[in-house]
Amino acid sequence: MGIVINQSIKNTVITYIGFAIGAVNSLYMYPHFLEEEFYGITTYILSSANVLFPLMAFGVHNTLIKFFSEYKTENEKKQFLGFVLALPLLIIIPVFAISILGYDSIASFLSRKNHVVYDYVWQIPIIALCMGYFEIFYAWVKVHMQSVYGNFLKEIGLRILISIFLLGVYFQVITVEQFITATMFAYLISMLLMLFYANKVQPISFRFKIPNNAKAILVYSSFIILSGSVANMLLDIDKTMLNQYIEIKNLSYYSVAIFIATVIAVPSRSMHQITYPITAKLMIENKYDELNDLYKKSSITLQIIGGLIYVGIIVNINQLYLLLPDNYRGGIFVVFVIGLSKYFDLILGNNNSIIFNSKYYRAVLFLGLLLGFFAVTLNMIFIPKYGIDGAAIATLISITLYSIAKLLFVVLKMKLYPFTVKNIYALLIGLLCFFGFYYWEFPFHPILNIMLKSALVAIVYVGIVYKARLSGDINGVIEKVFKKLYSN
Repeated sequence: MGIVINQSIKNTVITYIGFAIGAVNSLYMYPHFLEEEFYGITTYILSSANVLFPLMAFGVHNTLIKFFSEYKTENEKKQFLGFVLALPLLIIIPVFAISILGYDSIASFLSRKNHVVYDYVWQIPIIALCMGYFEIFYAWVKVHMQSVYGNFLKEIGLRILISIFLLGVYFQVITVEQFITATMFAYLISMLLMLFYANKVQPISFRFKIPNNAKAILVYSSFIILSGSVANMLLDIDKTMLNQYIEIKNLSYYSVAIFIATVIAVPSRSMHQITYPITAKLMIENKYDELNDLYKKSSITLQIIGGLIYVGIIVNINQLYLLLPDNYRGGIFVVFVIGLSKYFDLILGNNNSIIFNSKYYRAVLFLGLLLGFFAVTLNMIFIPKYGIDGAAIATLISITLYSIAKLLFVVLKMKLYPFTVKNIYALLIGLLCFFGFYYWEFPFHPILNIMLKSALVAIVYVGIVYKARLSGDINGVIEKVFKKLYSN
């Protein structure tokens, strides 16, 4: 776990800096610099692109990681990369052809509730394309154990560009309409920078040569396209479907609540950048004892870190919403519900990495497709009745069922177990801190309240976790920090 912890810490720091920038964007600049309608349009376009991008990438960002270790020479690895870089064209070319020829019909259908969306639908496949190839180039550097720069681009660089464009709107350098198009170019720039860095880490060959295991690659990629689409659909279908039932400005309120809740998932995103290739390597080498150990460690570590963040958000949520415009304050319920789904997903550790690199990925995929249909149905039922709260409820049910299904597959089919009694202790510590701090506030400004309460929650939570020795990795980091402080 040494390299995992090392790069996970760096990625976590980078990701939280990115989230800090994102917080300024989402919680202040977007609500104050853009009209609610245009904030909603931006959210809709990016969410729709995120649903589409696994299809545009042809699943090869996961395929590259799974099969990379099977190639022994550098020449074979480069030829493999050239092959997988060409595979997405099988989807990209027909998608763009359909988008161009049928734009009017497609855009009219997607904008039937909110007509203002019509003029921006064309940007969705372009952003999806940029997202897809970014992840492919990012996968190339991850298999070379270099995950930090790509994470920097994804979490910080992209958000800085968005901040610059938002400031452009504020100072009337660009219009709000031009801002939406500038957002598309931000994703294009990020993709190109990732390409240049990937080529620097290990030169990329664009020579097309079909490898001997091409059939296995195509089969795996085809299933990963669908599984990735299901996973992204469960994450973003709510925002996409809200546009079909309620006014687009409500999407801006939902987006703020989702952003707050998504902070809980940062540790998972950071750790998975490095655990994914390690999981693939352990499975290829049949080192299942080490894999089971990694599974348990990732579960308790992510639960502890994610639990602290979730408790910190919930106990401060009322004060946090006092900092937002009045219209945005109806999203507290959404934060609680979506945060709960993120917390449950965290405690599964590197569950996804294990499934996507196992022979059972096809079976889970079919189950995922069923649950994807279930998610769409739930959103169709709950959104018309309860608006953004209904979308949150549908998302919680869908993600929870999907997570349980994946967990059962790993436990029953592969005999790998993520949980120990320590997971129960971590849950109890979180509940203790929640009930201990939620029901009282300092009589100060909201920002000062948040700072003071967060500090107290962190001291109590981390102190109990450290004394209980729930995670050797976390205790090791704490002891290393104290050693540096005392040595200075």
